[in-house]
Parts: sequence; C-alpha cells; structure tokens
Amino acid sequence: MPKVKVDDIEIYCEVRGRGEPLVLIMGLGAHTKGWDMQVPAFSSEFRVVAFDNRGAGRSDKPASRYTIPLFADDTAGLMDALGIEAAHVYGQSMGGLIAQELALRHPERVRTLVLGSTLCGGRDSVAPAAEHISRLAALNGMDPVVAAEKGLLLLYSEEFIAQKREELIQRSLAEAHLRPPPDAFGRQMLAAMHHTTCDRLSQIPCPTLVITGSDDKIVPAANSRILAERIPGARLVVLPKAGHGYLVECAEESNAIVLDFLRAGGRPFDSAQGRPRRGSRVLKSAGGSARGGSAPGGGSVSG
Repeated sequence: MPKVKVDDIEIYCEVRGRGEPLVLIMGLGAHTKGWDMQVPAFSSEFRVVAFDNRGAGRSDKPASRYTIPLFADDTAGLMDALGIEAAHVYGQSMGGLIAQELALRHPERVRTLVLGSTLCGGRDSVAPAAEHISRLAALNGMDPVVAAEKGLLLLYSEEFIAQKREELIQRSLAEAHLRPPPDAFGRQMLAAMHHTTCDRLSQIPCPTLVITGSDDKIVPAANSRILAERIPGARLVVLPKAGHGYLVECAEESNAIVLDFLRAGGRPFDSAQGRPRRGSRVLKSAGGSARGGSAPGGGSVSG
C-alpha cells in the first residue's frame, strides 16, 4: 500500500494523472475512496493526490490529540514528501476546514481553493439539527449494515435514495473495513468541533470556489454562504435538492463545475465555463449577483 512518512506518522495516499497538482482532502472519518467519483474526471487533466487524514482509513491513528492545524500541517508535509511546492486544493466537509487552515498557514502552497459542504466553525456557524448530529456521531459504532442504511438518510435526497439504494448500501459495506476505530473518530470530531476560521476568512488570498447542496443535513448550506461572503472574491455554487453527499449524488455536475474553475485558474466564470447545471445557482459574493439557473430549492459519511 502506498504510504508516505510525514512527521510522526505514515499517511496513505494515492496519486493519479499528470499536470498541475490537485490535492483532495476528505472529511470526518472518511478516506480516499470518498473521491472515487472525482478522481477519474480530475486525473484526466491534473496530477491528483488523494489521501487519508491521520486517524482515518489506512493512515496511522496515533492516540494523541488531533487539531485542524495539525491536519493542515500533515497536508503540507505530504506535499513536501511528494515534491509539490503548490497545488490546487479541494477540501470536503471537515476537509474544507483543513483546506482553509492550509491556505491560512501556508498561503504559498495553495493555488486555488475549493470548499465543499463545509463551514468556518465558531460562533458564526449555522448548526445542523441536533438529531442529525446525534445520528452522525452514532454511525461509526453501529453494525455496518445498520450504519449503511441510516447513513443514506443523512447524505442524500429521498429521490436519489429511491433510485440508488442498493448500490449505495453495497458501496458502503464494501468500504466498512476502512471505518476508523471509535477513539480515532472521536479525536477527529473534537478537532473539527473546536476549530474556527471565522475571524480569518478575509485573509485567504487565493481564488476560491464554495460548493454545497441546498439540502445538506450535516453542514447546512447557510455555512457556505457565510464562507463565500467573507472570503475575498469567492464564488458560491448551490446544487438544488442535493445533500451532504453531493460528491456522489451530483458527481458529474459538480465535477464539471470544479474542473471549469480549475481550468480557469480561479478566474471568473464566463458564459461557457462554470455555467450552472441542473438549475444550480452560481453567485459572486463581491457583487451578490446570480448567473443563470433557478434558485436552489461515498459510501462514507464525512462531516
């Protein structure tokens, strides 16, 4: 298995494709397979690096305190080990917190930033319903079959579940062996809960795309609007009726939007590039103007 020594741990990573580097950072308790529907599309144009954070997947899980700055430094250390000076960075959910911190701690390492279904944390965040948090926290200790069933309701729209239930459950069960032990999952969750970038978002210097599902139960879409409003020049894409698992539910659509952004090097979308699909709304935070479309209505659970 491809592991790279970074500071005090070994990090599992996969590298695909050629071109400018694109680093993918997964969320709470999740792993590289969470990007299975992105890597083929992205690696056709970029050198894609997907990896498991400390405490997750096939990376080491030391019994020590985890923090978001530590995860960000792990990411920078992995880039060093792979000979990557700077990269496009895409962080999803907790991975979006890590990506923000990476851009703040190591601004010279981040060319462009994509923040998926994430938040800034702290006092300005919009919390999910209490029952959703309880269900998310309980999933990691459940029987894999039960967890697969219950996880669907947190991740996807009812319409998508009705269409893909068996396929989604089988995918989740195939990846069940990669679930972190409860203690490592808990350390990751505490790291995410105790972190905030809310007072530093204006310091993020790189072109930024914020993308979310309008019906995200784990990280409400209002959090993405906050990010887009406070990160200078950031753009917001809201995928109508999609949930936290938009990487699967809206894979083709979201991949195309992200690729348009990356190809342009973070420059503003034009009429051909970055046009909304499935009625997505694309916003530019600086002017608050909408372009096109209508207003918004993995087997692993990442948060």
